[in-house]
Amino acid sequence: MIAIFDYGAGNLQSVKNTLDAIGASYELTRDSAGLRRASKIILPGVGHFGQMMRALDDLGVRETLIRRIRGGVPFLGICLGLQALFTLSEEAPDERGLGIFEGTVARFQSGSLQSQERIPHMGWNQVTPCRKTHLLRDAGSSPFLYFAHSYYCPVVAATAATCDYIVPYTAVLESENVCGVQFHPEKSGVIGQTIVRNFIGN
Repeated sequence: MIAIFDYGAGNLQSVKNTLDAIGASYELTRDSAGLRRASKIILPGVGHFGQMMRALDDLGVRETLIRRIRGGVPFLGICLGLQALFTLSEEAPDERGLGIFEGTVARFQSGSLQSQERIPHMGWNQVTPCRKTHLLRDAGSSPFLYFAHSYYCPVVAATAATCDYIVPYTAVLESENVCGVQFHPEKSGVIGQTIVRNFIGN
C-alpha cells in the first residue's frame, strides 16, 4: 500500500492526480496506523517548515515516521517533504526536523541588484546528476523540472543530483530506501510522472 501522508499540504491534490495518471493505487493517511500499514510512503509538502513539523507532532506521527524510514520502508519527500528529512531549517530555527540527515536547510541569499536570480526560486530549472540515480532513470541526462521554494537543502553524501540557483544545492537525494526531491514532480509534466513511477517501481 502506497501511503500519501496528509497533514494539509497544498499540493496534495496534484500528487494524487500524478499517481492517478500513472495508474498507481494509494491511500491517504493522517495517522500512525496508516503509516504502519504502508509499503511505501510519500510526504508531499508546500508551505512553512515549522508549520509542517508542528502538524506532524500534533498528529502524533513523528516517531512512527522516523521508525518506518529507518526501518527500510521506501520514502519519497517532495519539496518541503525533502527538507523535513534534515535536522534544522533557518525558516523555523526552533523546530526540529526528522533528523534522518544531518544539516541545516538554508534560505537563498539574493545577489547583486543586477542579478536576475529572484527569491523565491520559481519555475523550470535544470537538474544535474552527480552519480547514478534511480529516480531520474529515463528522465534525460539533465532534465528541466519545476521548482517553487525559498529554502534549499545542502549538498550531502546522499545527494544524487544538484540544481544551481544562486548556489548549488540538493535537487535529488537518494540513500537506500530514502528519496527526496526539491522540485515538484507533480507539476513537471511527463518527466515528473516518470520520476514518480521510478519511485513506485523501486
